[in-house]
Amino acid sequence: MMTQSWRDAAFLHWAVEPAEVAPFLPPGVHPDVPDGGSHTYVGLIPFRMVGAGVSRGPSIPFLGTFLETNVRLYTVDERGRRGIVFRSLDADRLAVVLGAQAAFGLPYRWARMAFRHAEGELTYRATTRVGGHRSLVRVRPGEPVSDDLTTFLTARWGLHERHLGLGLYVPNVHEPWPLRTAELTAFDDELVAAAGFPQLAGRAPDLVHYSPGVSVRFGLPGARPEPALPARGEPSRH
Repeated sequence: MMTQSWRDAAFLHWAVEPAEVAPFLPPGVHPDVPDGGSHTYVGLIPFRMVGAGVSRGPSIPFLGTFLETNVRLYTVDERGRRGIVFRSLDADRLAVVLGAQAAFGLPYRWARMAFRHAEGELTYRATTRVGGHRSLVRVRPGEPVSDDLTTFLTARWGLHERHLGLGLYVPNVHEPWPLRTAELTAFDDELVAAAGFPQLAGRAPDLVHYSPGVSVRFGLPGARPEPALPARGEPSRH
């Protein structure tokens, strides 16, 4: 369906109880938990979108490259497909925001954004144009890292979404993220709280990583089977 590159990505993660995440998920989708673990995660990921294009065609001029920051959750559906659910996506291209809202119902918002890479640190800034929610993230990349938890958080091969009454799963494929540890040298964020997690406001993330990026291909969305609604008077399982 489309190709794009995700560059200079910072990954900030907070461990939370699955019950804190479950109310925000579509029917038939559940919080995903690492093997042997008891927590799921809320992620704040600022990055540069570069060279987005339709199918295998060239990048769309101007609109194909922009800044984005998203708040995301980690999910698994009833077929065992692991993915993510976005709570918010902020971008500095209005046409991208409107197109993604219309096509997939994704919670994109138009924001003022800035990125700077200088003196070994990467700085990401965002302010939503409606609501004025702000985010400042500055990281200093460290040593390469690869373990089961970082793989769980970054090797997510699809997007779970509900749009126009349908449960959708949009697959993607990319090479493994080349990840590094990262020191958080400045942090002031309101996006995570605005996405439904005020309990995380003022709490430092549990994990911080950085990646120079990957190239991504997205497949066509497919309808995802959803559980039947319970009979009148019967409790729901979700």
